[in-house]
Amino acid sequence: MSMKSKFMSRRAVLGGTLAAVAALPLVAQGQDERGPADPEATGVRIRIGFNNLTLTATLADNPTARDLVSILPLNLKIEDYGRNEKIVHLPRKLTEEGSGAFGNEQPGDLCYFKPWGNLALFYADYRWDGLIRLGRFDNGFEPLLVRGAYPVRIERI
Repeated sequence: MSMKSKFMSRRAVLGGTLAAVAALPLVAQGQDERGPADPEATGVRIRIGFNNLTLTATLADNPTARDLVSILPLNLKIEDYGRNEKIVHLPRKLTEEGSGAFGNEQPGDLCYFKPWGNLALFYADYRWDGLIRLGRFDNGFEPLLVRGAYPVRIERI
């Protein structure tokens, strides 16, 4: 093999390696919990509006999330609960079929609180066994940081 062809082969290998390294963040993004590679994510989205603020969430594919969608739209009240969440009292309990423990709890989760039948909208760290994750907020959760109780409209978009 000539010196020139060895140089070209090394260049090809180096170029391929650099291209693969550059693609890693894109692959990792596709595997993000809220990304399209998540088998639990659906195309079903909801809008939660209160105090002239809006949140959107992409729902998980589970029976409880589907049951929530079946009773939308709703006009209720959202209020502070504790130091890490807001809650919405639903007009009826949702199905708990297929529920189970989940991990990776984080701010921005939309959950169903089984014992009381409430929506729990988390803006800070939490841990609780009696929850079903319904989905995640799409573009942050800053509106949840506004303290107080407000009329809220929840609808499918």
